[in-house]
Amino acid sequence: MSMKKRILFLCTRNSARSQMAEALLREYKGDAYDTYSAGTEPSKIHPLAVEAMREISIDISANRSKSMHEFDGREFDMAVTLCDNARQGCPFFPGAKEVTHRGFDDPAAVQGSNTERLGAFRRVRDEIRDWLLTSF
Repeated sequence: MSMKKRILFLCTRNSARSQMAEALLREYKGDAYDTYSAGTEPSKIHPLAVEAMREISIDISANRSKSMHEFDGREFDMAVTLCDNARQGCPFFPGAKEVTHRGFDDPAAVQGSNTERLGAFRRVRDEIRDWLLTSF
């Protein structure tokens, strides 16, 4: 019986991109992967990330933003940085066999109406989903 691969997604605040990646990979390929997420400077889950994920029937409303230091001493098959700040902040993760980077725009940085901002979260959610489905 093979064991699931352990994947840690890292971003700056662990508020959107890494949370969405964790939930998406768990939803679509949870039989093969145990997924986790953390931030270099954790804050709180962005409400528009929760809304964008809820639209595709994935609930992350009970998630919390976690520091990457909560995972010190734990082993992962791969750590994936999803933003340039996280890539610079942790170019390697001591417990990861492999560290890779796949950057996505920060949807929280988008200015405009609530509709425009939610559109940015949807776009990034879909880009992450498409990348995960073709890469994992």
